[in-house]
Amino acid sequence: MATIVGGIATSHTPTIGFALDTHKQQDPVWAPIFAGYKPVQQWLADKRPDVLFFIYNDHVTSFFFDHYSHFALGVGERYWVADEGGGPRGLPPIKGHPGLARHVATGLAADEFDLSYFQAKGLDHGCFSPLSLLWPHAPEWPGAIVPLQVGVLEFPIPTARRCFKLGRSLRKAIESYPEDLKVAIVGTGGLSHQVHGERAGFNNTPWDMEFLELLEKDPEKLTHITIAEYAERGGFEGSEVIMWLIMRGALAARVKKLHQAYYLPSMTPIATVIYENACEEPADESVAAYRERIHRQWAGLERLTGTYPFTLDRSVKAYRINQFLHRLIEPEQRRRFLSDPEPLFEQAGLTAEERDMIRRRDWRALIRYGVIFFLLEKLGAVIGTTNLHIYAAMRGQSLEDFQKTRNAQVLYSVAGQDAGKKDWDKPQPAGS
Repeated sequence: MATIVGGIATSHTPTIGFALDTHKQQDPVWAPIFAGYKPVQQWLADKRPDVLFFIYNDHVTSFFFDHYSHFALGVGERYWVADEGGGPRGLPPIKGHPGLARHVATGLAADEFDLSYFQAKGLDHGCFSPLSLLWPHAPEWPGAIVPLQVGVLEFPIPTARRCFKLGRSLRKAIESYPEDLKVAIVGTGGLSHQVHGERAGFNNTPWDMEFLELLEKDPEKLTHITIAEYAERGGFEGSEVIMWLIMRGALAARVKKLHQAYYLPSMTPIATVIYENACEEPADESVAAYRERIHRQWAGLERLTGTYPFTLDRSVKAYRINQFLHRLIEPEQRRRFLSDPEPLFEQAGLTAEERDMIRRRDWRALIRYGVIFFLLEKLGAVIGTTNLHIYAAMRGQSLEDFQKTRNAQVLYSVAGQDAGKKDWDKPQPAGS
C-alpha cells in the first residue's frame, strides 16, 4: 500500500523561482534562500517519494472567478508551467498520477468533502516556484505530483478547521491506496505577508514563530483561529497558511521536526520545514472497511448493462475528444467543423480512432469510449440531428422503433438559432 514518508511546509513566493532562474546562488542577499532548501532537497533525495501531494493556491492564472472552488483536485496526466504574463518559466512539464488522484477523490467525497476536478491546466508560481527548488528537473522531474488547489483568494474561504479535517481524510485515502507508492505531502504558502492596500508589506515574525511552534506541537489549537485573526496576525494574504494545516492533518498527532529555516528578504518570509511522523496512530477502521465504505455509493453500477458512468478515469482518457466537442459551443468553431473538420482534428491531436468515430457519427462507440452524452447532444445540434435520433442509435434501433417505446412521438434538440438546425421540426409536405 502507499505510505506517507513525511510532510514539507514551504513558502511559494515568486521570489524563490526568480532567485533560481537568475542564478543568485552566490549573491549574499539571495543565498539564504538556497541554504534553506538544501536540507529539504537532501531529505527528498534520501526518501525518494514517487509522488508529491502538492497543496497550493493559484494566483488568478489558471483559475478565474467565473468558476472558483474551495478545493480543486488535479486528476490529469501532466501539468506544465503557466504563463503569468511574461512567458512561462523554462521548466519541463511534470507527470500527474491519475490513479492516486482518483482514489483520493473517492475517499474525500465519501468523507463529504465537496471537490472540483481539473486537468490540462498550467500551474503557476504557487506550485512551481517552490517545486523548482525541491526537486531536480533536468532533463525531467524524478516523480509525479497530485496538485490540490485551495481557493483562498475569494471570500468566504475554507476555515482552518476544515483544512485540518481534510488533511485527516487525505491521510486515510493515501494510506489505503493499493499500489506501493511513497508519498510526501507538501503544504505551500505564507508565512506572514500582505500584498495589497495601505497595509502592503506587513510582516509579523513573532507570529510566524508561534505558528510554526503550534503547527508542530498543537495543530488543533490553530484550528480555533478565525480567518480574520489569521489576517490580523499574519497579514491578509498570510491567511493562506491554512493550507499548511492540510499537510499537518495528513501526518500523525506527534511529529518530529527535522529541519526549519526562515528568511525574510523582502515582502514574504521564505520558510521551509520538514516533518516525519513520530508515533503510530490506531486506525478507526481497517483498510478493507475503508475501501468498502468509500465505494459503497457506486457499488452495483457495474451491473447496469448499457450504462457508462462518466468517472474520473474515463474523463482523463477521453479528455481530448471531449474538449474538441465542447468547443463546438463556439460559433466560429462550428463553422469550421461543418466546412472541413480535418484541420480541426489535426489541431486538436485527435487519434485516428477518435476522428473515425466523429466522422461516422457513431454515437454508441463515442459513449463507450468515454464521451459524455451532453457533448454528443451538442454535436447533434451542430449537425442538425435530434436527441431522439442519438438515443435510438445508442440502443441500436431505428428512430421509428425507438419512438414506439415513448408515450409521445416528439423530436427535440438543444439547437438554438443557427439556420437550418431545426429543419426536422418543420411541417412536411403532404405525401412526403
